[in-house]
Amino acid sequence: MTIPQPTLNPSNIWDRAVVITTPGLASHLAAQLAATPDAPRPVGCLLTVAGAGGMLPVLGEVGDLPRLHAARPFTAAIVSLPAAEKATALRVRAQLRRLGIVERFVPTLLDTLAQGPPTPQGATDLDAMDLIGRMPYGIDRRSVARIIEGKRVLITGAGGSIGSELSRIAATFKPAQLILVERSENALFEIDRQLARLFPDMPRKAVLHDVVDADATLRQMVQLKPHTVFHAAAHKHVPLMEENPAHAVTNNLFGTKSIADAALAVGTERFVMISSDKAVNPTSVMGATKRLAEMYVQSMNDRQHAQRGARTSFTMVRFGNVLGSACSVVPIWSAQLAEGGPVTVTDPRMTRYFMTIPEAATLVLQAGAIDAHDASGGAAPTIFVLDMGEPIRILDLAKRFIALQGFDPGYALAPRGESEILHGAGGYPESQIDIVFTGARPGEKLYEELSYSAEALLPTPYPGILALAASVHADFDVTSMVAELSGLRGSQERAGVIAAIRRHVPEMRAANTVTEHKPKSAVTATVAAA
Repeated sequence: MTIPQPTLNPSNIWDRAVVITTPGLASHLAAQLAATPDAPRPVGCLLTVAGAGGMLPVLGEVGDLPRLHAARPFTAAIVSLPAAEKATALRVRAQLRRLGIVERFVPTLLDTLAQGPPTPQGATDLDAMDLIGRMPYGIDRRSVARIIEGKRVLITGAGGSIGSELSRIAATFKPAQLILVERSENALFEIDRQLARLFPDMPRKAVLHDVVDADATLRQMVQLKPHTVFHAAAHKHVPLMEENPAHAVTNNLFGTKSIADAALAVGTERFVMISSDKAVNPTSVMGATKRLAEMYVQSMNDRQHAQRGARTSFTMVRFGNVLGSACSVVPIWSAQLAEGGPVTVTDPRMTRYFMTIPEAATLVLQAGAIDAHDASGGAAPTIFVLDMGEPIRILDLAKRFIALQGFDPGYALAPRGESEILHGAGGYPESQIDIVFTGARPGEKLYEELSYSAEALLPTPYPGILALAASVHADFDVTSMVAELSGLRGSQERAGVIAAIRRHVPEMRAANTVTEHKPKSAVTATVAAA
């Protein structure tokens, strides 16, 4: 049997192809096409400015594309523009997509040799500190080395944004073994490959495993016997967890319970859970299940105060959003910018706390070095809050992002309370990228909080890290919570699962309520006072 080979010139695509380029590149590109067997034979070219097209007839300029396409439709476009003409490339790409014209971007020779971005496939790399206007805190390497150097260190969710950065930083402290636990095969492969290249002599083990499986988790922990565990695995996307609350309960609560129970059983020295500001006065299933996980881990630590002998230090680190994590605003905006815009923002009033992935991971490691038991055996803080600075308005972040990419932010719809002019007297600038407001999603707050108002924030020896003195509320019944929610892990009754969550997190607001309360920046105030 002969397998048909794909051809470069399928008539249904290349019947009426057009070249879009600059006058200086037109002759070179035409010669390349003419010298390539079976290459498309374009009907002509559109130039960015008036000029000659070499062997290709000039049909007009880029701005003429809609008119020419309407008169006699093009089937495909071969686009070759210098990386420096990013605004033009994005505008052309957006126009081609609107017109339904198949696009093929060809990098210029100079861009290829310079290893610059050959096409406007995404936004250029940004300095995250420039985007959020924040200088990161440092790290006391001596204190962190105490919990990592020469130790077996296990990281769950090791292929995620925070987990992988924790892994890379932890590797610099020369652990006896770095154990990467991840249920995503591709994510685990990638972080393991990176560490093999960066730290070829460091002992490591890649474990393809879902911590939700409690029995298998215990078996893994008995075999691996880690000294330190950083638990970063969790479901984090608020709208998805609103629609799938049983999955949030299973992963965020029972996944945490599984690895925490196993850590205690094998005598792990310290267990550090990654939490979220969404656990404070939660309006979402995601936030409420993270709060349940916090309370379970706190209760484990509290119960150990009555015991003698070796103890596992159970702590949690709570922080807000990190820039650049998978499916967060920056990757989403980068993809939207690559398509010519618009950039989407949910609500012009919405604010969030932000820090970079490296800073968050660094402070998590630093907080992990703080004991949850003092020398006399008394209770010590178990929740640590990272100083996220002042909350940032998402709209301002979007404007800054667009400006740092070399474009001008505009509005497709004027936001409530904003006075900016839409397009000005000069019309629509070529370099303008619109911002469109899509509305807050189910479970989202307008303003995030980092601590409950009743909780006392205390300074720690390390800049950027504060401690919460409060423990779980007195009427929290961990046994009842585990028993009830365990029976709902496979439930398809969304309302019933949410009602059960709310019974154990009574401060949880209605899932579709967007709070109008804007908290004071207690973290920043405490840092300043300290």
